[in-house]
Amino acid sequence: MKRWNGWGNIQTENPPSAHTLEFLQQVLGPGTSQQSLSFEEACAKVPDSRLTESPLWDTRRETRVRYARGQSLPDLIATRTGLELHFPDGVAFPQSTEEVETLVQEALQNGWTLIPYGGGTSVAGHINPPMQEKPVLTVSLERMNRLLSVDTESHLARFQAGVRGVDLEAQLRAHGFTLGHFPQSFEYSTLGGWIVTRSSGQQSLRYGRIEQLFAGGLAVTPQGRWELPPLPASAAGMDLRQLLLGSEGRLGILTEATVRITPLPEQEVFHAAFLPDWQQAMQCVRELVQKRIPLSMLRLSTPRETEANLIMAGKPRAVQALKKLLSVKGIGDFRCMLLYGMTGTKPEVRHLKGQVQRVLQKHGGMDTGTLLGKGWQHNRFRAPYLRNHLWEHGHAIDTLETCTTWERLEDTRLGIEEALQNALRDENEKVFAFTHLSHLYPSGSSLYTTYAFRIDPDPEVTLQRWKKLKSAASRAIVQHGATISHQHGVGRDHAPYLPPEKGNIGMKLMHTVVDHLDPQRIFPEGVLLPEEV
Repeated sequence: MKRWNGWGNIQTENPPSAHTLEFLQQVLGPGTSQQSLSFEEACAKVPDSRLTESPLWDTRRETRVRYARGQSLPDLIATRTGLELHFPDGVAFPQSTEEVETLVQEALQNGWTLIPYGGGTSVAGHINPPMQEKPVLTVSLERMNRLLSVDTESHLARFQAGVRGVDLEAQLRAHGFTLGHFPQSFEYSTLGGWIVTRSSGQQSLRYGRIEQLFAGGLAVTPQGRWELPPLPASAAGMDLRQLLLGSEGRLGILTEATVRITPLPEQEVFHAAFLPDWQQAMQCVRELVQKRIPLSMLRLSTPRETEANLIMAGKPRAVQALKKLLSVKGIGDFRCMLLYGMTGTKPEVRHLKGQVQRVLQKHGGMDTGTLLGKGWQHNRFRAPYLRNHLWEHGHAIDTLETCTTWERLEDTRLGIEEALQNALRDENEKVFAFTHLSHLYPSGSSLYTTYAFRIDPDPEVTLQRWKKLKSAASRAIVQHGATISHQHGVGRDHAPYLPPEKGNIGMKLMHTVVDHLDPQRIFPEGVLLPEEV
């Protein structure tokens, strides 16, 4: 069963090691243990529903609690403490496009707000019910999870949009194919959610971001059905798929999607390598990606993140042995860890390994084999579980991400980390921030920053700390001309920072599209586009 007040399955745990807790206490100070709101206490806070009873939706308090929030840090604060915990009036579970159409018509006729809900993994405030006079109905697509067709000749598959990543891959692998889209939220996030937030998987270097994988689909809008045919290419005017990509539930509800699939590879391996310092490391990965060496993944950690990861691994003897080995090769205290994936036939993987080895040696790097790579692969979807336990020990951990050109990358990284580290100085609170490059492109890279700070016994203080941190980092991103979101979408949290990136004409165009497809505003205002005055 899925947790209602944290990440993931209630049967899966990822408690911090003693070394992790000791490390956080050293860099942040001791945390204060936190008590959490019980499920029964949360249910007691749910007001009476403003919806009439209907077999189309569920108004029980227990259901409304489970679909009230996503997975951002403010969401965790809300579900753990009850602060600003608001609820939908009901939750619908359609099983077909026709049932979604019925719900849209009900909203139009009655003046309701509909919140499209995929896997509930949003970290940007997409699915939070607004405080308003109109009733709010959350529309969960979790029962729309079927594979509808597979075209093995064209390498296309059509799914209902509510299919989760794990179920999508299982259904494709039965036919010998993969989509290859593996975001960290893979366990719970859905195909429709990936498309409307322009998601990027961990192996997008090989398989492509979701905009390359999305071939066409079907959406239900307030103006009717919107069908996008899965053509391989077209010069017939504007590509309207691009309007649906990144639309974040403001234009309608995506009910079916056709995606480009790939035959399962013969072999897939992940290696870890270390480079002597950050400058050499960046030059190395830039050369790898600009030479277009067809790797499936590149992930480069700064010295600070590398050291933090080694400490928090909880294996001090193995880490010391590794450091001694690296020092022989001239890789010392400023070491950077590079994880890279190779996918294909066995001869292709051998050839890739040789290409990478030559570039590594050129930049003073050392490959340490597959041991650390296998560890990353085994735990690739477990990292978010750590936050559940750190909360109880009095420490909060959150992430943010952006993308920019190589020319601006280092100034942007330093600007974000400095903004985070200084954001709580007026409270004499420390912040620990570290970064890695998670997705690389010939012209630039994403920056994925993790930051930790102490929780206050007063949840309002904790929320205000997060707001200071989020605001400071977002202003730094805008100041350096980077994107406000590389893979998490815009939602409510990033919407105020969108205009500098899109410009006046761009913002007017987006508003115009919303005005045309949803003039009655049955989909939540404030998501994607800033609140309209």
